[in-house]
Amino acid sequence: MSSASVPPLSIIVGDEELLVDRAVAELVAAVRAGDLEVDVHDLVPSQVTAGKLVEVTSPSLFGERRVVVLRSAQDLTKDLVAEVTGYLKDPADDVVMVLAHAGGAKGKALLEAATKAGATRINCAKPTKAAERLQFIKGEFSRADRQITADAAQALLDAVGSDLREIAAACTQLVVDTDGRVDAAAVARYHTGKAEASGFTVADRTVEGRLPEALEQLRWSLAVGTAPVLINSALAGAVRGLAVVAQPQRGVADAELAKRAKVPPWKLRTLRQQARGWTPQGVARAMAVIAETDALIKGAGRDPAYALERAVIEIAAARGSVLR
Repeated sequence: MSSASVPPLSIIVGDEELLVDRAVAELVAAVRAGDLEVDVHDLVPSQVTAGKLVEVTSPSLFGERRVVVLRSAQDLTKDLVAEVTGYLKDPADDVVMVLAHAGGAKGKALLEAATKAGATRINCAKPTKAAERLQFIKGEFSRADRQITADAAQALLDAVGSDLREIAAACTQLVVDTDGRVDAAAVARYHTGKAEASGFTVADRTVEGRLPEALEQLRWSLAVGTAPVLINSALAGAVRGLAVVAQPQRGVADAELAKRAKVPPWKLRTLRQQARGWTPQGVARAMAVIAETDALIKGAGRDPAYALERAVIEIAAARGSVLR
């Protein structure tokens, strides 16, 4: 985007902060490409007053170009919304106005006013599906003129998690520290330690019945300082998810199932795969073990690490068990 092509009014719509920040930065950079001395006012609602708006949007005596960014525009007060809407009807020629709006019903009047005023819309919605995050990873490498294999992208997502800033940072590290196409081996070299240190990974391997891996990751997780209570909480969450998806759920939408399991909808597929081989009796036994372990690591026992190791062994053993 060149300086001349930057629209006088843009509205960035979405709740993914990383994408919003990038969109703002790209617009500002495009304006600065034509004028390094451009004055930028990047404001959050707590910094905005009627007087401040008048100050930053009034015509300049010397014709300097300015960029005015209003973050979280949906949180502006009613009076300030009226001020901004009034400005949109008669904007200054030397001002580039950028509104960032989370979307949704709150502050919808301002969103509609900006659209009516001819604002260029930039969508920055938060990725909610695993496929969308994988596409984001591929896009990060494309931006750097690099490629990543499909299995490497999945391994990176598994290791880093769903936070887009962490994913972007991991992609940048791999771009800087590797050459050529990035494969799963490269991802493992940089991120296996983090994945192993996660209580969630311990929980996943445990409910999948992969006992040697679960114990190895448990020991690593404890060694790097993960709190025992967090590991047991992850185990509880994994078993709770199994309890939800293992039962017949005729006519229940995935969104409702995800809500009951307290997981994002995209994780239901993983939960269903993990639930294979589990019986109601096995899930009940696993829940009992978790309750016992919770008491042990909160004071009833002397060795939280031993209590967790015992829990992992017994939960893995409960997979496929039928109590008599």
